[in-house]
Amino acid sequence: MSICVVTGSAGLIGSEAVRFFSAQGLDTVGLDNDMRATLFGQTASTAWMRESLKRDIKNYSHFDVDIRDQERIFTMFSRYGKDIALVIHTAAQPSHDWAARDPMMDFSINANGTLNLLEATRRYAPEAVFIFTSTNKVYGDQPNQLPLVELQTRWEIAPGHPYQQGIPESMSIDHCLHSIFGASKVAADILVQEYGRYFGLRTGCFRGGCLTGPNHSGAELHGFLSYLMKSAITGQHYTVYGYKGKQVRDNIHSADLIQAFHAFFCKPRAGEVFNIGGGRFSNCSVLEAIELCERVTRRRLDWSYIEQNRKGDHIWWISDLSHFQSLYPEWRPRYEVLSIMSEIYDRSQKRWAVA
Repeated sequence: MSICVVTGSAGLIGSEAVRFFSAQGLDTVGLDNDMRATLFGQTASTAWMRESLKRDIKNYSHFDVDIRDQERIFTMFSRYGKDIALVIHTAAQPSHDWAARDPMMDFSINANGTLNLLEATRRYAPEAVFIFTSTNKVYGDQPNQLPLVELQTRWEIAPGHPYQQGIPESMSIDHCLHSIFGASKVAADILVQEYGRYFGLRTGCFRGGCLTGPNHSGAELHGFLSYLMKSAITGQHYTVYGYKGKQVRDNIHSADLIQAFHAFFCKPRAGEVFNIGGGRFSNCSVLEAIELCERVTRRRLDWSYIEQNRKGDHIWWISDLSHFQSLYPEWRPRYEVLSIMSEIYDRSQKRWAVA
């Protein structure tokens, strides 16, 4: 028996992982206590996905476990032991703004929770592959020091710059503003690397851009494309924060990210770090996303602009995918922004109670 443990199993990436690896023949064990509802309110609850997974997947077992609970984490890992072949850690507090309200809870979830899982893996399943959903926010606002050019609908990297294809893993994480969220994710990211480099676990940090898809329970403080589409469908107001709405994000569909996880699982390495996202294939500015959203829904979005940007926010982020693709050349993103938004629209109208 081979087991895949997924934290945050009812979330966007966790649920995609559960469905994919269950179909690959692994028994999947999900740990998720719907903390997203606590963080962002009941409209962001993932309970609907939890029930869907329990109903649809026969080889799925769900546990209402908080990753901060070291005793329960250790008990669960000792229960399954060396049958655990893969750990996919997606559970997190994911918002800049929320982290500033309660830094202690943010750090306990993102850093201490990750340490609990790493140590449980080292003690009870040392041969397992450990995949961590990190974030490009570990680079803080360092990307904002890049030479950028203002275009009509977006900021772009200056022509001829070495980062023309995106930002690589070699960018420094030092001497910059991270936000409290970014700092807690840095701590977790370094821990995952260290358990690979120091203890020899097969660990991979995937520093994502905007992770997205139709299974996202988007909220104002987290879930860019999902929340934008939700606002358009329901008619609620959407606010753009700073940078003239021209800030650029690359967007990767959850299914594309899971394919990258699978490639790493099949050929793992110790202490690896990858920038992962839509790259040059799938990216947009906020203004461009609004235009696409209106095109898909055939309705105007009610939105306004606030001059003040969010602290630590990136002006321009596109992931350089070349390091990952040099090791896993068979992988490439398949979903670009318009197809992602169309899928979110097609599959979310019923959930958001729109006729």
